Amino acid sequence: MTLEQLVEAGAISPLDRHFAEAVCRLAAEDDPLVLLGAAVASRAPANGHICVELEHLGGTAIHDGEGQPLDATWPDPADWIAAMQASRLTEGPLVLQDGDLYLQRYHAYQDGLTVHLRARAATERPPADPDALAALLTQLFPNEESAEQRKAAELAVTRGFSVISGGPGTGKTTTVVKILAALQQQALSAGSSLRILLVAPTGKAAARLSQSIEEQVEQLPEELQQHIVGDAMTIHRALVWRPDRPTQFRHAAHNPLSADVVVVDEASMVDLPLMAKLVDAVRPDARLILLGDRDQLASVEAGAVLGDICNAGEDTSASSAAIRDCVVQLTHSWRFRGDSGIGALARGINAGDAAAALAALDEHPDLLRIDAPEGTRPETLLGTRLLDGYRPVVEARTPRAALTALTDFRVLCAHRRGRFGVDAINGLVRDQLASAGLVPLRGLWYAGRPAIITRNDYALDLFNGDIGVTLEDEDGKLRVHFEGRGGTLRSFHPARLPPCDTVFAMTVHKSQGSEFRRVLMLLPDRTSPILTRELLYTGVTRARESVVLTSSELVLTACIDARIQRASGLRSALWD
Repeated sequence: MTLEQLVEAGAISPLDRHFAEAVCRLAAEDDPLVLLGAAVASRAPANGHICVELEHLGGTAIHDGEGQPLDATWPDPADWIAAMQASRLTEGPLVLQDGDLYLQRYHAYQDGLTVHLRARAATERPPADPDALAALLTQLFPNEESAEQRKAAELAVTRGFSVISGGPGTGKTTTVVKILAALQQQALSAGSSLRILLVAPTGKAAARLSQSIEEQVEQLPEELQQHIVGDAMTIHRALVWRPDRPTQFRHAAHNPLSADVVVVDEASMVDLPLMAKLVDAVRPDARLILLGDRDQLASVEAGAVLGDICNAGEDTSASSAAIRDCVVQLTHSWRFRGDSGIGALARGINAGDAAAALAALDEHPDLLRIDAPEGTRPETLLGTRLLDGYRPVVEARTPRAALTALTDFRVLCAHRRGRFGVDAINGLVRDQLASAGLVPLRGLWYAGRPAIITRNDYALDLFNGDIGVTLEDEDGKLRVHFEGRGGTLRSFHPARLPPCDTVFAMTVHKSQGSEFRRVLMLLPDRTSPILTRELLYTGVTRARESVVLTSSELVLTACIDARIQRASGLRSALWD
């Protein structure tokens, strides 16, 4: 297929075609295999990949923009690799390494991150007073149920780099607060105090981290509480984003962060370029601690960095790589009891066991599966569930009550478009509320409309993922209310807000890091490339008490069998 045909099919974008044609023209390169290689290398990051694995891609079916196979295949891998090896383009702007084709800057991100992490993984920090540390850890982790957490703490306080991975409710934040307490005690004993930096990929995640840290600090010994900072910020804000150079930050290796300890929450959401820039800005003598769930969805952008660092899905017990001793997986859930249906469902999904997942849906009262045969419509399947779920939000009379009701119930969708997508479901919810006389049928802004911010606004201190609810004030004017730091309420006129969307329903990607009392998760009535084990696990584990899932047995099984496959050389560079 020609580049133009690939653009028409949605396999590459017009920008990818223009990039390939431009670099080949500048290099006087006329080999069509090289032209195609440049186009797919340009496309890879948009599809979440760090590189293109030519050996695996070559000879396979070409897929269109919807993930459906076309009646054409990619070139023979041996011929394709040979053509790229002979091309001057692989001296820049492309890099060919072990049959993997990169854009040069993504190879630089991967290489830089690998060098930093391998160096940190090999760095041990023995405590000045092991006995005092052991006594404090015994005080902080007094029982057998917290043995996993104590192991994580011992790791983090004796190494320059550590990763604490675990599902929802496994105590990652609790553990890191106690780690910070142990580190501060060591520093105070030596006559100093550590500078701690808490960061997360989104403003919403940073706010949740701040709140969790503040709640957990109260459980520490009184003499340590004042030394644990709970004010988290976004990674972009910590690195100081430069509007004049959007791809660069003020803090980097030449101007590192001043922090002695850097904690990164929701690390699974951090893409390769941002993680590379963050790690580059952390002083070599500072500690770096990553928190996250290796089994969750990877970042929307390129890379599955946390999964690569943890070697997710692989048995690491026999590995001799230094990174192995830096990773701890928490498995004991403090949120889900042993008889919890959500816990059983999550375990079945993670194990790739569709039979166990279906059994959990059938057997546990906190779970319900609504069969969705192909061709059915959401309004037919759901009945009044949407109206019942959101009635408390639009009937609330105070901002606090409305925001509380909004965390009680949430609809999660796999797709943005289509009959089971976010756009359609948001419209369906409004139609049902309007039919009940609870909201107007027309108009963008109305009392009861929940809104999610889609672009950071540092001036207003509103960030991508922040959720507010619209109410009328005493004068009958609309205000959009958000919960700020420390539980305070902030309100804005709708016209002042940065870009935002209605959020009765949201994508599973957008829900990462959030939790709701009840979740209604809509899988479409047919399989699609976006339906994966990681997406299903992430959506299900947003719920604390109950999950309703719409899916046929066929779609659910296919979803559990499918895993996110992102081309990357980071995993092998760290673990081989």
